[in-house]
Order: sequence, then structure tokens, then C-alpha cells
Amino acid sequence: MKTASMIAATVLVWAIAGQGLAQTAAPAAPAAAEPAPPAPGTYPFQDSSLPADQRIANLLSLMTVDEKINALSTQSGVARLGVPSFGSSEGIHGVVQRGNEKRGFPPIPTTQFPQPPGMGETWDPDLVRQAAGVEGHEARFITQTASYKHPMLMLWGPQSDLARDPRWGRSEEVYGEDPFFNGTMAVAFIHGLQGDDPKYWQAAALMKHFLANSNEKDRGSSTSDFDERLFWEYYSVPFRMGFQQGGGVGVMASYNSWNGTPMAVNPILKSIVIDQWGADVISSDGGAVGNLVKLYHRYPTQEAAVVACIKAGINQFLDTYKDEAHAALKDGTLTEADIDTVLARKFRVTIKLGLLDPPAQVPYTNVKDAPEPWTTDADKGVSKKIALESVTLLKNDHGALPLNKGAVKSIAVIGPLANSVHWDWYGGTPPYAVTPLDGIKAEAGAGVNVTYTADNTGGAAAAAAKAADVAIVVVGNDPTCGPNMANDWTDNGTKPCADPGDGREGRDRVTLALAQEDLVKQVYAANPKTVMILVSSFPYTINWSQQNIPAILHMTHASQDEGTALAQVLFGDYNPGGHLVATWPVSEDQLPPMMDYDIRHGRTYMYAKGQPLYPFGYGLSYTTFGYAHLRTEAPSLSKSGATTVDVDVTNTGHVAGDTVVQLYVAYPKSKVSRPQKSLQGFKRVNLAPGETKTVQIPLSASQLAYWNTTKQAFEVESEPVTLMVGASSADIKLKQALPVR
Repeated sequence: MKTASMIAATVLVWAIAGQGLAQTAAPAAPAAAEPAPPAPGTYPFQDSSLPADQRIANLLSLMTVDEKINALSTQSGVARLGVPSFGSSEGIHGVVQRGNEKRGFPPIPTTQFPQPPGMGETWDPDLVRQAAGVEGHEARFITQTASYKHPMLMLWGPQSDLARDPRWGRSEEVYGEDPFFNGTMAVAFIHGLQGDDPKYWQAAALMKHFLANSNEKDRGSSTSDFDERLFWEYYSVPFRMGFQQGGGVGVMASYNSWNGTPMAVNPILKSIVIDQWGADVISSDGGAVGNLVKLYHRYPTQEAAVVACIKAGINQFLDTYKDEAHAALKDGTLTEADIDTVLARKFRVTIKLGLLDPPAQVPYTNVKDAPEPWTTDADKGVSKKIALESVTLLKNDHGALPLNKGAVKSIAVIGPLANSVHWDWYGGTPPYAVTPLDGIKAEAGAGVNVTYTADNTGGAAAAAAKAADVAIVVVGNDPTCGPNMANDWTDNGTKPCADPGDGREGRDRVTLALAQEDLVKQVYAANPKTVMILVSSFPYTINWSQQNIPAILHMTHASQDEGTALAQVLFGDYNPGGHLVATWPVSEDQLPPMMDYDIRHGRTYMYAKGQPLYPFGYGLSYTTFGYAHLRTEAPSLSKSGATTVDVDVTNTGHVAGDTVVQLYVAYPKSKVSRPQKSLQGFKRVNLAPGETKTVQIPLSASQLAYWNTTKQAFEVESEPVTLMVGASSADIKLKQALPVR
């Protein structure tokens, strides 16, 4: 949490960053010349043939105390010894370098993908991996290009928290509400950032924000309370998958407490995150160390808090810490060995990035100078593809979509989001941006009259709609609640949003109602041939629109290809195949209290009570699909084994399209409480009209385990489970029992 005075006083650029305006250091101003670095081969740490631990021990032995303390920031280098810093940048849906005009740093354009829920709505992990690959490549390019010289090889992402409540202001940053789903996307994102080389990483990932950080109100001192089983089976799952399956080694501790212990000093950072999952970099969040003193009142001074964080495993500070560390060394509450212990882990990342090795050995050395990757067809192609795959069709009565280019002669494009692409607090500067209006004009062509009005002032929207063959109204939220978010910080998050249905970092949503639905009603009254496009970061209770509007599309913010993707879907050049990643409730009455972190009380599709407006996994298409012949590779599953779940899927319509085959599991004979169903696999598949494909989804017995609190271990029960395959969590097509032995 950042106060206005802290933001004004900081000497760092407050980059759309971390959790709570976490800090990304700006490029340093020219300084006095450093001594020439040692020649290659001077010291053992430069010898790539030696074991990493031996190299790091040598490096630490050569560093001064000042150098060691300095390396606990985001600037991890040691200039005197020729050790480059790996630096940092925000990066949950694109590299973020907005620049700083006051300090003379221009923005650096980078490819900007949809917000993480939009990336999730593709249900395409391989495409998410490709997007992260673009991001990692662009970060490497900026780092190594002389005209930029801004190290940013540790990218702060993926955001691995869970959207347990749609009122959470930062649900725009996470993939969805399901732990397996989010974990699968996090693994893909990490793989993409790191690249394919077996020895070196293209870039490194820093997952955020560990753990259970999904309320903005009082987040700097609140406690997320839940039991051990929910820790292992829900809240920690995406992080654990990111470490164990993705090979990630970095994580940022969250502001909140778990069961009363702040995460920045929580013992599980050592006992689980480091010792079991192998984390190398553990970062504090911006201002989180100070919160331990001012908000939690856990330590009497900043020095005591810094010492506690280092001893808990923190080795990257986004807070005041240097003078405090020096003072602690002097008074004996901290030892140089304590610092060496945490730095040794951090320098493993330096080695994995190839920063200590001869450039000729590192395959990413030549990623620099030209061409700028965000200008290439390759990066633009990934951007356009993920934008297209993210578009989700929520309703399409009587074939209202796609629009017939030959029949439609006039279109009224209406709405406050129709002629803009909104960037969020974690978005960078794109090389270009296509608004919905621009996309529709380009796609409709010269023979169609396209008009635009932002609202219904003076009856303008109604008049435009009435005069057109079709009205397209584009509504949604403002991700930053206005243009001045950098100055909206208070001692407890951010100021209230003008629209209570909006949310952002530092501010939870007050309502799930869409204020702009009134504009939709006015447009529909003037022209029943109305298409609603909802560009939003989170769910809305659009019950009236669902009942009345013929066609509704959903897309998240921040894609540079937003307008192109929406227009191609509107006119049928692309068949939408996106699916929702969270449960959209009918009303807030279906939600438990915000601070109830026990999801068993009715949260997510796994425990929800009552019918939602749209279920988790929901999404329509311009075609239809049939499911048949559900089977498994073997008639039963060993408790230590794995199988493949197969199902035949047919496109029963007249146009090609994508469907997302979703595998859920229920536990009817379990001796412990289990979810109603849980997602355990999925696959997006494209089918031509009349085509049938056998979709294969792997299933490991370990995915069926629950956390046995007595044994302190995961346990797979010798009880049958029910396999369920369908098009959403509420649209199950086929079921089959699977014995587990």
C-alpha cells in the first residue's frame, strides 16, 4: 500500500507494477566511470564449467558488504566485478516501460496482449506460452540493445492468484477462479518467458502474489483465513504448479497475512516455497516491509522488519532497506552470513540467464539492435491470434451474428468504449492500437455507412441507432477508474471509483451492476437489432441484457488488436471460441462476505449455490458440436498411475469453429469433503463442418489427491471417481465412472 507522500518522495519510477505500485528502477543517470571489469577467466565465478554453487560462493567472497546489500534490490549486478543486473519489469500481459517524462526517459513500445482473464478466455495454454515467449524476447531485446540499455530480464508475472470473488478489484490481473486452470496457464507463461534452450533462460519469471491476496480493502494489514486443506488444494496450487511443472524460481510475497502471519515474514516462505518448491528469488512488495511496522505493528522499527524479512527468505526489496541493513550488521541483529544465504539463491538466476558466461555460449546473445521485435509480423501475429481466441460469445439468438456484409448497409457504433482501447495499471505502451470503431470500419468496407456516438446526450445514441440497420453498443469498465490513478493513492489503497461497479488495485468493487447498461437499454429501444460488446475486466450482473439483447460478446481490455478481433468476429471472418474463466453470478446475493476466504461457503463453480448468469467455462460458437464415446485408456486407474481420457467431438454445424473440451471430476464416494466437481483437464480444438476428432486429455492419479492433515501429505483415495466431459462446468455432455485402485 502506498501513501501519497510515499509516492511523491520516491526516487524510483512507480511503474504499473508489483502489488501496490511496486517499483521498477528507471535507467540510471550517467555516473562516474566504474573501474574496468575483470577480464574473462580472472575469477572462478566466470568459469561456466564449474558447478553453480561453487561459482556463487566465489562471487560472494569477492563482494563487499555494500555490494551485497545493494544486490538485495532489483538491481542485482556488481559493476566492479562485471556482473550485470538482471533488472526487472512488470509483465503480466506485456513488457511495461511507460517511461518518465520528468526524468527524461521515453516510453518503450512493446507488444500488449489482453489482460490475463482475456488470455485465460482463450483456454489455449500453448498460445499463452507463445505470448509469453514474445514478452521474454522483447525484454531480452531491450536489455541488450545499446539504445535502451535497460535490464529487465526478470519479468513480474504470471499473476498466479485466484479470482475467488468477482468484487475483487484486481481480478483483472489473474487468469480465473480455478486452481488447475490458473496453474496450467501459469506453467505455460513461465515456459514461454524462459524459452526453449535446455541450459539458459531467455528471461525469468516472478510469480505474484503469494498467497491468497484477493481483497483490496485494508489489504496491507488484513488476514486471509482458511485451513490447511484449502492452502494445499486451492490457494497454493497455481504457485506450486508454476514452480514444480513450470520450472519457475521467483515469487513475490503478498501484503496480506495468512491466518494472522504476514506473508513477507511467514515461515512457509522457507519451509515450503524455498525448501520444497525450490524458489530462488523471493521479493517483497512495494511498501510491504514498512507495513509490518506501521499497519501490522509487528515490529518496532523498519530495521527490525528488514532483518525479519531477510531471515524469512526475502532477497529482493521494493522498500526502504539499505540503511537499515547496514545498521543491523553493525548492531549484530543481522550477519553477513544471513545476507550471503539469501543472495546465493538470487545469483542462481543470474547464471541461468547466462549473464556470467561468455556471450558465444548463450543463444540469446544476439537478440538486440534490429529489427525491433514489436514491429515484426511474428509478434503482431501472436498478438492478433490471442486477441481473436479471447473473444467470447455470450448470447446469439436466432443467428443475430455474424453480420451479413451484403445485407447490412449502415451501422451505428455507440458507447464510451467504442473509440478507445483502455490500458490498465499493468499495461505498457503498444506500438499501435485498434479501437472497436476502427476495426468495424475497416472490416465493413467502403460500402457500409458507419456512424459513431459516445453516449445518448441529447438523444444522440438513440437517433444513431434508429437510423442504422444494426446498432453495436460497446460498454464496460474503466480499468484505472479515470486517467489520474497515479495520484489517487491514499493511506488505504486508492480513492473510490466514480462508478461503484468499477474496481482497480487498491479498491474493490461495490456492486456488480453495469451502470452503462442504461445506455444499452436506450439503444435497444431505438433499434432491436442491437449487438452488445462488453469490454470488461471482470463479471457483471447483466441480467436485463441477457434477457433482451439478441447478441452479446465479451472481451477484456488492453489488447492492441482489440478492434480487429471484435470486428472479425462480428462479421464472421472468425468464429468465436473463447470461454469464461469465472462464474458470473445473477446477483451479489449469491456471494459470501468478501473476507470469507473459505470457498466451501459458496464460492466458484466448485461450491456455488444456485444458478449463475453464466457458468465457469461457458462460451458459444457460430456452429454446434456433438460429444460421443467417452472412454479411458484402461478400465481403472492405479493410485500412482496415469491414464488418458478420450472423447469424440464432431462439428455438427455448417462453419468451422473451435470448441473447448473440458474434463471435470467428481468424488461421490470420498470420505472427506470434496468439491461438487473440479476441472482436471481441457483442450481447445478446431473442427471443420462435419469433422470428428478424438480429443485426448491426460489425467494423473495425483490430480485426484486431497491433503491428509493427519499424514501431512497428499493422498489418493481408493474410491471411484466420476469423469464428466462437457462444454462448460454446467454443460456436461457425458459421464463415466473410473475406479481408482
